[in-house]
Amino acid sequence: MSTILAIGPHPDDVEIGMGGSILKFVSLGYDVHIVDLTNGEPTPYGSIETRKEEWERSSNLLGIKSRTVLEFPNRYLMDGIEVRKEVAGVIRKIRPEIVFLPYWVDAHPDHVQTSKIGEASRFYAKFTKSEIPGEPFYPSHIFYYFCYHLNVTINPSFILDISNEFERKLDSMRVYQSQFVYDAARWKYISTMIKERNGYYGGLIHVDYGEPFASHEPIGLKDIRDIL
Repeated sequence: MSTILAIGPHPDDVEIGMGGSILKFVSLGYDVHIVDLTNGEPTPYGSIETRKEEWERSSNLLGIKSRTVLEFPNRYLMDGIEVRKEVAGVIRKIRPEIVFLPYWVDAHPDHVQTSKIGEASRFYAKFTKSEIPGEPFYPSHIFYYFCYHLNVTINPSFILDISNEFERKLDSMRVYQSQFVYDAARWKYISTMIKERNGYYGGLIHVDYGEPFASHEPIGLKDIRDIL
């Protein structure tokens, strides 16, 4: 498995949920791509131009192969045929073995819709006799990252050790100044929350920091030594 696609509702969500894992994947030689379904605007302190500068800087820090930002509406994102076909076209172009989506339970409607859109688009991408551009393709696996607006603790299917990548994950988030760093108190709150959350999940597997993931399907191991 050499190609990975992470799909997010807005620029910065993928970084929050799995930025450390992306850094690890890149260091291991995987080709990692990100697709954001919206540009994230409007927000109180952002603009389209500012957000574009931020996601480009973050992408460079992560070392990913590509980032595609689609033009569906922030705050009003809805699952539907057109968005499914567009995302399916991206899947056919990138041809990832693994797709990462937001966890399917969330208070933010855009996150829930992104999860549904990603699942449907994976299925659409395999269609033959379709007007969707590209050759049919079906990613082998979908996993779900946690970037949710709920004060809950969810039992993940697996946790990835990001202890070595954690500080660089924060760096990839810090560049979103219009969202997280427009005042010192905001960044302190966000960074502390991420440290506590990733520290909690890291503690469950006896490391400093971890990122949790969920799966609807069983996860196979080739060797028992893969377990920490």
